[in-house]
This record gives sequence, structure tokens and C-alpha cells, in this order.
Amino acid sequence: MKADPVVSLSREFIRKGSKSFALAARLLPGAVQDDAVMLYAWCRHCDDVIDGQDLGFAAKKSAAAPAAELLAELREKTREALAGKASEPVFIALARVAQKHRIPERHPMELIRGFEMDVEGRTYRTLDDTLEYCYHVAGVVGVMMAMIMGVRDSATLNRASDLGIAFQLTNIARDVVADAEAGRVYLPQQWLRESGVNGEDVADPGCRRKVFQVAARLLREADAYYLSALHGIRRLPFRAAIGIGAARRIYRDIGIMLLSGGPDAWNGRVMAGRRRKAAAALLGAAGAIRAQTLLRLKAEPPRAGLWTMPAPAVWRPPL
Repeated sequence: MKADPVVSLSREFIRKGSKSFALAARLLPGAVQDDAVMLYAWCRHCDDVIDGQDLGFAAKKSAAAPAAELLAELREKTREALAGKASEPVFIALARVAQKHRIPERHPMELIRGFEMDVEGRTYRTLDDTLEYCYHVAGVVGVMMAMIMGVRDSATLNRASDLGIAFQLTNIARDVVADAEAGRVYLPQQWLRESGVNGEDVADPGCRRKVFQVAARLLREADAYYLSALHGIRRLPFRAAIGIGAARRIYRDIGIMLLSGGPDAWNGRVMAGRRRKAAAALLGAAGAIRAQTLLRLKAEPPRAGLWTMPAPAVWRPPL
């Protein structure tokens, strides 16, 4: 059978740009795996366009258009894709997935709104501000992935959002210094002030220990979302649960490595080797099996205090 070029390109895109996701995706059932990879490829492409990167890494400098123009182009191409008028492979991939799984327009556009926050240079004053950003750039991706797996009930979709938010909180903690050097600070300004750090000094080596304390606090917040997500995994189809359980543990392990490395961990990029990543995937798969068996025998705890995605009646499309 001839390979589907859109799926093949999406797989290559993810293989080069997100090894953690590529490993977890292998554990998903075939059809779900293809659709998840296509959705993720579109997300990765949009992120790269706004950040001026190539597959998540710094690209060679060129005469790129202003960020606001790039954002407007992404928004327009996404709308065209959702209307069935895509011409580029990553947007064709989005169109296929959105149509097949009846993903509402609001969700892809919510992701674009997250990139808009970066373009605006938004300041994150409180934890709620940071969590809102995390939802838009990652939580909503979890929602769309869950829809690919057949989920439609709001309770499980909120748990899927929790996993995406946990991933992004972990990413923020890992990339604090690099982001600050690029002029972006996602740590809550309120928390920084409480630790005696000005927002403009986050990248200062002299503030490294205090900033690490704030990042560690953010990782503790992430743990509440990782725990909530585990109770959502028990509602997924079994094969899909295995893959998502692996992804959950792989990403959570990044935070564990950062905490064990202390402030010096930021001297390089926190990355797990192949063996450690494989071990984390196995532990995550085992955790998913536990969620599908033992946790199903227990009452599902409430999501008290966790950030909740806007209801459809509240959401408004961007202009």
C-alpha cells in the first residue's frame, strides 16, 4: 500500500522536532496514531513560525516578516483549513483531523490565541495568568487529542486539558532562563516578587537560586495537574490510555530531572537520554494500566482549584 504523503511528512516532522512525543505516539493504536501525529505536526509548525524556529530549534536568521504578520497568516491559513481550503501539507493534516473527529473551530483558534499572547508580549502577573497561557498553547492540544480518541464529555476533556497544562508548566520551568534571555517570562510576577526577584532579572546568574525556587513551586503546581490527568486516562480506550500514560510520565520526568539538578540544571538543556526516556515510558504505561483497572474501582476526585477551560458560551472567536 502506498504511503500517505501527508501522514509521512507529519511523522518526519515529529521525529525530528519532538522525540518525546514520537516515542509516546508509537504506543497509540494505528488510526489514532496517524491523526495524533498530524495534529501535533500542525501545532509544531505554528509554534515554529511564531518563534522563528525550525522543528523547535533556533533557525538561521533571515528577513522574516514581523511576528504580527506571521500570526495573521497562521490565523488565516488555519481558518481556510477548517473550511476545507488548505493547500499546504500541515494545514491539510489539520483539516483532515478536524473534519474526521468533528473538532470545533474554537479549539484550533484557541491555540492561535496562545501564540497571539506571545506576539503581544503579555505579562503574566498571577498564577491564573500563567495557567491561561498554558491552556491556550498546550491544554487545548490535550482537548483535541482526546477528541481524536473519541472523548466528548466535558469532565474527561477537562482532564485532558489538565495534562496539556501540566506539560506546559514543566516546559516553562525547564526553559526559564532561555525564555528570559529571549525576553519572555512566564513565571508569575507575583511569585517572583515574593522571592525578591524582578521580572527583568530572571536570566541574571546572580538570581539563579531564587528563580529556581519559583520554578520548583511551579513544578509542584504541575503535579496537581498531572495527578488530575491520571484520572482522565482511566476514561480513555485502553490502547490510547497506554500511549497517553507514557507521554505523561516522560514529560513529568523532565521536571524531576530539573529538581534533582538544582539551579545548575539550567547550565544546559534538561534532556533525558534514550534509556531513561524508555524507562519513563514503561512506567507511564504501567500507570495507565493501573488507572484503567484499580482507579476505576474508586470514586473520581473533584478537580477543585484547577484551571478550567472556558465553556463554549463564554468563548469568542478572535477578530
